[in-house]
Amino acid sequence: MAASSVAASELLHNMNKQISILYPKASCVIRRISTSSRCHSHSQLKATSAPQQLVGVVGLEIHAQINSSTKLFSGSAVRFSAPPNSMVSFFDASLPGTLPVLNRRCVEAAVMTGLALNCTINQKSFFDRKHYFYADLPAGYQITQQRQPIAVDGTLTYSLLGGKKRSQVIRKNVHIKQVQLEQDSGKSLHDDVRSQTLIDLNRAGVGLMELVMEPDMSCGEEAAAAVRELQLILQALGTCQGNMSEGQLRVDANVSVHRPGEPLGVRTEVKNINSVRYLARAIDYEIQRQIHVLQRGGTVQNETRAYDSKSRETIPMRDKEGLQDYRFMPEPNLPPLIVYEDNASLPTGLDACQAVVVQKIRESLPELPSVKRDRLVQTYGILPEHSFTLVNEDGLVDYFEEVLKATKKEPRKVIGWVTNELLGLLKQQDMSQEYKPHFLVIIISPAVVIQLNCVK
Repeated sequence: MAASSVAASELLHNMNKQISILYPKASCVIRRISTSSRCHSHSQLKATSAPQQLVGVVGLEIHAQINSSTKLFSGSAVRFSAPPNSMVSFFDASLPGTLPVLNRRCVEAAVMTGLALNCTINQKSFFDRKHYFYADLPAGYQITQQRQPIAVDGTLTYSLLGGKKRSQVIRKNVHIKQVQLEQDSGKSLHDDVRSQTLIDLNRAGVGLMELVMEPDMSCGEEAAAAVRELQLILQALGTCQGNMSEGQLRVDANVSVHRPGEPLGVRTEVKNINSVRYLARAIDYEIQRQIHVLQRGGTVQNETRAYDSKSRETIPMRDKEGLQDYRFMPEPNLPPLIVYEDNASLPTGLDACQAVVVQKIRESLPELPSVKRDRLVQTYGILPEHSFTLVNEDGLVDYFEEVLKATKKEPRKVIGWVTNELLGLLKQQDMSQEYKPHFLVIIISPAVVIQLNCVK
């Protein structure tokens, strides 16, 4: 056995020497395969000889509720958890003879969001009627933008933490097909005790931005990172509060699988996901489900599914509607929506205060999350993962910089205290969601004492 082992080693050495002579730029050499890793070697051989594996393809449709005090086409107030049907105008209830009046704030919010996502803003866009019949849609149609939305052809850059210690920043892009304005529907309240369904129209007519992302993602982690980045952008802009638990940000995931280089597979749509964590789980489950269906010789159905957070599975809801089912038509009661590039392009006699001016909105854009993270790393020398922690928590960047000014301490020491001690205390006191803390810094050298004055 020893002699055969030596002979095998000499043979491998000579073969590698010949390869290096004939192909001096070659980076591969032949290595002896140990019998102790037989299972690993077998799996490698199987993966090499098998055809390309099926991979996931993910696109997203995101409905973001516009941060406005009134609805898209009426003066009704917008407030979460108000008494049922207490914020409904005649137009919201679709009474005959009522007409829509466009909310300028919603238009400005859509333009600002489009600019932040590097979109082209259409100076002329149109409203359309999308027909479908649900009990909580009193008009039998939704006013939306189908033919030419307000913003198109944008890009969202999002980041993932990768590497062995998850400290390497991996940047990815997803193409934004369009940003369109549309109105929300009402809400169906199911009473299981009385076996009846009641309708609450408070949400009917609330302004939405629908953001359509192209299928540029491959798994739940990427989709979740893209949605979280979008959520931070919307919150920084003030165009959407982004509270997913209150339905202010709802995600539909279009999922399919295929082999790289081949046409995309049949997709399913997982509707109304209201958590970033659930989004990642739903997509990963759906990818694996479709792979198993195809491997068993089955066919993936073009259908709409829902995610069950208890079983962590997607379940079928209905067959997927086609565009022809919606019977799109131009909205006859609204003229084309016109926005202007700058004050010089305003028509004579039109007051700039009554118009939506793109240049004015562009100049008011705040520092976006990705720029803020890069600035924190470059300015203070903190680790990339710490910059994510600071930016993800509302108000934490400002607090971090205030502590730095007050204490004159090293940024890495302060970031360690903030991310470990402070966030741990907030989590322990359950103040991250229900309370917004106001901090008073009292410096007692060399320690820092924090007094928390919490306002609910």
